[in-house]
Amino acid sequence: MRELVLDTETTGFEPSEGHRIVEIGIVELVNLMPTGRTYHQYINPLRPMPPEAFAVHGLGDDFLRDKPVFTDIVDAFLEFVAGDRLVIHNAAFDMKFLNAELEWASRPVLPFERAFDTLMLARKKFPGSPASLDALCRRFMIDNSARTKHGALLDSEILAEVYLELLGGQQPDFALSTSAARIGGVGEAPAAPLPRRPAPLPSRLSDEERAAHAAFVAKLGDGAVWRKYGV
Repeated sequence: MRELVLDTETTGFEPSEGHRIVEIGIVELVNLMPTGRTYHQYINPLRPMPPEAFAVHGLGDDFLRDKPVFTDIVDAFLEFVAGDRLVIHNAAFDMKFLNAELEWASRPVLPFERAFDTLMLARKKFPGSPASLDALCRRFMIDNSARTKHGALLDSEILAEVYLELLGGQQPDFALSTSAARIGGVGEAPAAPLPRRPAPLPSRLSDEERAAHAAFVAKLGDGAVWRKYGV
């Protein structure tokens, strides 16, 4: 099953007030495993960046001025997301912006039922506890030290780890210490990794599933990220 862990950054909270998307980041999972494929795009919102939004993600007018507008990237975006499930933290926020941009670009909107909301899942699993992405990283001991500001691709990579933990399993980390350098050098890697769960959760894979995974990894070639972990 192909799933797409997605995050956006915007100029504000409401597209109905003229706010726009300025960044989209997506991490591809197949059968709950990262394939190494990502989608990352900065977007010129064709409007000034409010100071309060700049304080969140650090994407200013000068940086975004030469970036493509949404109508220039919409077809590539739709081709990447295809018809697969979108895993989003607070899905209502990102979906309303994505669908507003798609409507303005005269494209069909994304059905909301395609979105799987990890915020709702976290609140169901841990009622009464903080359910922000940072809070869930603390709960699952996931290193988010590179997240000094919000960034769509970095947040998608972190959310992918959180998503797997919310489902009850633990996968090798997504090399988050190098993610910041790849998307702009925000933050520094910690001197030592944060502690992980003392004992891994028992595997729920059958021998048939292990064989299917090995065949899948073989098709990805020698550069597949999972070869680093010997699986």
